[in-house]
This record gives sequence, C-alpha cells and structure tokens, in this order.
Amino acid sequence: MKARVEDKIDMRHRLRIVHVITRLINGGADENTVHSCNWAAQGGHDVVLLHGESVHPEIMAKVDPRVKLIGVPSLTRSISPVSDVRALLALIRRFRALNADIVHTHTSKAGILGRFAAWAAGVPAIVHGVHIVPFVNVGVAERFAYLALEKLAAPVTSAFISVSAGIRDLCLSAGMGRPDKHYVVHSGFDLDRFRNAGPPDDWRDLLRLTPGAPRPPVLLMIAAFEPRKRHAEFLDVFKKVAVRLPDAVLVLAGDGPLHSIVESRAKWLGLERQVVFTGYRDDPERLIALADLCLLCSMREGLPRVVMQYLAGGKPCVACDLPGLREVLRPGINGVITPADDLAAMADAIAAVLEDRERLACLAQGAAATDLSNWDVKLMGKRIDAIYREALDQHRASRGVSTRPPVRNVALPR
Repeated sequence: MKARVEDKIDMRHRLRIVHVITRLINGGADENTVHSCNWAAQGGHDVVLLHGESVHPEIMAKVDPRVKLIGVPSLTRSISPVSDVRALLALIRRFRALNADIVHTHTSKAGILGRFAAWAAGVPAIVHGVHIVPFVNVGVAERFAYLALEKLAAPVTSAFISVSAGIRDLCLSAGMGRPDKHYVVHSGFDLDRFRNAGPPDDWRDLLRLTPGAPRPPVLLMIAAFEPRKRHAEFLDVFKKVAVRLPDAVLVLAGDGPLHSIVESRAKWLGLERQVVFTGYRDDPERLIALADLCLLCSMREGLPRVVMQYLAGGKPCVACDLPGLREVLRPGINGVITPADDLAAMADAIAAVLEDRERLACLAQGAAATDLSNWDVKLMGKRIDAIYREALDQHRASRGVSTRPPVRNVALPR
C-alpha cells in the first residue's frame, strides 16, 4: 500500500538507508525489519536490505518493490570464523559501494558484524535494533561472549532502538552504551487488521470437527518452531490441561526447524486429537479471532509483537514472564503472567481461566480495551526516522558541521 501524502518524507532530506539482518523468516524481528524498510521506501528514502542466505518466500513477498534486496551468503546465524570474516568484509564493501548515510542492523549476529563493518566503512550513523537480549537465559560462556562483543560494538553505535523499556533497561544494566544512546520504539503493525478480523471460513475443518459437533474451547499459540519458544516442553505440561478440559483444542501456528519434532512429540504424548498444527499462515488475525485464549511460553524474547496482536484481536493472553511484558499485559485485566521457569504453573493458569467463563469474558473485555496506539506501524516509522535524523545531526555536530532543524511532532522515546 502506498504511503499517504502526509506520511511522505521531505525529499530534501532523502537518506540512503541500509538494513542488515541475518535471515528473513516468519518472525517478529524479521517482520519489524520489513515494516521499517517499507515505510522508509514508501516515504522516499533509498532503502537497501542486506540479508543472509536463510530466507522464506512468504516474508520476502512482503518487501516493498522499492526496497532493494541483496543477499550476503556468508552471513549465517551460526558461529563460523571463516564465514564471519567473509561476511564482515562483504558488508564493508557493500556499505562503501552504497555510500550509506544510515546502517540499521537487526538481530545479534548481524548486529555485531554489521556495526563493525559500518564503522570500518565510515558510515555516518550506525543504528542497532534490539529485538531480543541475547545474553538472557543462556549458558555462562555464551553470556560472556555476547556481552563482550556487545560492549565492543557499543562505542561505534550511534543509537540503540529497543522494542521495549524492559529490553532497554537490561541493555543499560549490562553496560551496553550510554543512556542517551538508547531509545524505545515498539514493534508496530497494522492494528485495524487484527481489530476487525473474523475467524477463518474453514474453521470447522481446521479444528477437525465432525458435522454438528459443538465448538470447543480454542487455545492458540503463534510462534516459530525454535528451541527458545519451548513448544515441546509446553506439550509435556499441556497434558494437565487436556485432562481437566478434554474438549479443548490447542492450535499451534507457525513453522520452523523443530516443527516435525514437536508434531512427533504430540503423537507420542497421545495428543493428536487435541493439538492442531496449521503450519505457516498468512492470516494470523483470523486465527486469533477464532481463539478463546492465546498463549506464549518463550524463554527469551524482546516484547513479542504477537502478544500485542492477540490483544488487538480482543483475546486475553497467558504468557511466561519476559522483560517488558508488563508494559502491556496486565494480570487480572487482559491476561495472566506466569513464572518463566515454571511451565506447569502456566498449564494450571490456562485451565483455571478456561474453566471460569466469567473470568475469561472479563479478560477478553480488558484485552479489547487495551491501548495499543504505541504499536501503530506508522508511528514506528516516524519515530525511527526521527532517531536517524538525530544520529546524523550528532555525527555532523561532532565534526563541527551545522545541523538541520530537528524533526517536529515526533517525540524521541527514551
């Protein structure tokens, strides 16, 4: 969709913006990156998106045609000294050739290599998007390595953009950069798409209902099938829910490397009748409209967009405690928060909410009434643009060059 006239960027201040991400899959950080690229390109900036070799066609199809896509095959998610050096050198060459004003990196690996490469290439402003904190809920050695690299990269980082205040605070407490370099910009999306959705037309087939069968209680979790999402571990405790509510159906939407393993786990646990695997769906808003209660049991996240999408769809959420989650999920009002290390407690909470229909209805009302204006995708784009401008002005000021007038009407969120 083309940007409206009032969303257009002053062409006198057109920027060359290069985004860098390790992979483009169906995840929150990837969708955030695509939205950021699209908004800037639709407003008139020159935008390039550099990505590693791991890509999904569904997310690639969402990239605006005005955004130039360039693959960097050596940019891989796993640690590989040879590939990492190649990726670093490739990124330096790209940044120099593109003559970038801004380099905006996303995710941990691309964030480290991309920022060092941008510094070596002399890019004026280097911005890092913090979608998740890589040093939380990991081993001691992994935590030490991540923190050491992040602290090395912090001095060359013009601005950090965190998806929640909780993530920003974790970064600052770990010594990653100065407070004045950190901003919070929530990961925006199309709110109306989720507020106005109805269930899928084929919802009865999706739930595998026989003709005339009543609609069962529906639980929904939308998440990529990756270790940190803990699908398999959740299925182990979901058996408790299945015993208390034998007619409940758990819908697991998404795809990823662990999909087949989790599906096999469900069969081994005897849950084939109560667990539905949808694979990737391009209509998450319709699945949310179908659900009674939505879930997230990740061990590590930023402030996941999917929780806001649940609430935008008017559905309460039961989630494990995560940094920043309480900015929007309020226990007893629009959801339930359980300890991050106790999935059994999460299962108990799910069953308790489903068994109390009056409580469920109250939580649904609270979800629908949640103020999500800070997650508007256009506001996200405007705030990021303002941060770019401030970073460039600070760069010019450090060189004794006069700065342009500040961007008006967009508060910079610290």
